[in-house]
Amino acid sequence: MTATLGKDLAEGSKRYDTQIHRRATRTVNVGEIAIGSDHPVRVQSMINEDTLDIEGSTAAIRRLHEAGCEIVRLTVPSLAHAKAVGDIRNLLDSSYQHVPLVADVHHNGMKIALEVANFVDKVRINPGLFVFEKPDPDRKEFTNDEIKDIREKIFNRFEPLVQTLKKQGKALRIGVNHGSLAERMLFSYGDTPIGMVESAMEFVRICDSLDFHNIVISMKASRAPVMLAAYRLMADTMDKEGFNYPLHLGVTEAGDGDYGRIKSTAGIATLLSEGLGDTIRVSLTEAPEKEIPVCYSILQAVGLRKTMVEYISCPSCGRTLFNLEEVVQKVREATVHLTGLDIAVMGCIVNGPGEMADADYGYVGKGPGVISLYRGREEIRKVPEDQGVNALVDLIKEDGRWIDPTV
Repeated sequence: MTATLGKDLAEGSKRYDTQIHRRATRTVNVGEIAIGSDHPVRVQSMINEDTLDIEGSTAAIRRLHEAGCEIVRLTVPSLAHAKAVGDIRNLLDSSYQHVPLVADVHHNGMKIALEVANFVDKVRINPGLFVFEKPDPDRKEFTNDEIKDIREKIFNRFEPLVQTLKKQGKALRIGVNHGSLAERMLFSYGDTPIGMVESAMEFVRICDSLDFHNIVISMKASRAPVMLAAYRLMADTMDKEGFNYPLHLGVTEAGDGDYGRIKSTAGIATLLSEGLGDTIRVSLTEAPEKEIPVCYSILQAVGLRKTMVEYISCPSCGRTLFNLEEVVQKVREATVHLTGLDIAVMGCIVNGPGEMADADYGYVGKGPGVISLYRGREEIRKVPEDQGVNALVDLIKEDGRWIDPTV
């Protein structure tokens, strides 16, 4: 047993590897933001405003961008909405700055997509709805001739958009939703991840035949297990066929509150930990700005982006020598702006310093009314409890790692 375990470890088995090895994907540019394995995992969201509301939509895009959203999507259900996006783009560029925009185009949206492509950096289409025909409740099967005709119709409607995006240097998201698969996909594969993958691959192959490769793929479902299976199968299928397009991760319609956040994390963080995913969106039934902290927390938790202070603290127990919740809050208030630092607050010497060995600084209960401050594993000094937070700040300043918070 020991020899076998040693051999696995020596060979660097992925099962024991603590580093995330991202699936190699090509770079796809969305405005000034690059998506792909050579770049940070990007954060996206979508405004709730009606796109016909020019000023309201522009303000919503700005709020999201200022909250840390790197790419913003807006819905474009009609030709009038597509033209309005041009006004939004002009107002946004003149009153704020150029924010990468994605147009969401659905039912039979060729004319809409061609119009809005002039104003956005990426167009998102849903393969199940892009060439949409009302399902026939009496249908028993699809004949080979019918499938051939549908594929020709898809190609003829899709090609102009591909050529336009290719000419303009814009990007395309092929965004499959589990709940909106085309009727023939449901007949052929059922309501399954296989049907989702086949739906996406049909459009991927058309793009490849037209030598267009500025593509991002999403395989969203409202149930995390379905979403996980679909993304894994999509990655495997693309790899087998020689396609290295980036993946946009998300659990769609995740809900709100704690459960919506947990559900999104269960799907997104799992795939990120497996090396899949180049851009993410957390879909909450809340103000879009509330999605952004969740995205960054997920990315930081799995070690893919460092956008905030990492606080390490024990859950507290009978050994805790001070009010842990209160002290953690005080430490956070004093240091939250020091992005990149890891700071541990531990209730007693049993949990610290061993459990906080990876932290840059530690605040540990040493005895009744006494705090020990650590730099990494090294105990630097002991101070009275009421001086602990200020002494921690002084230690960070001594090391030259302090910056004054912006007002």
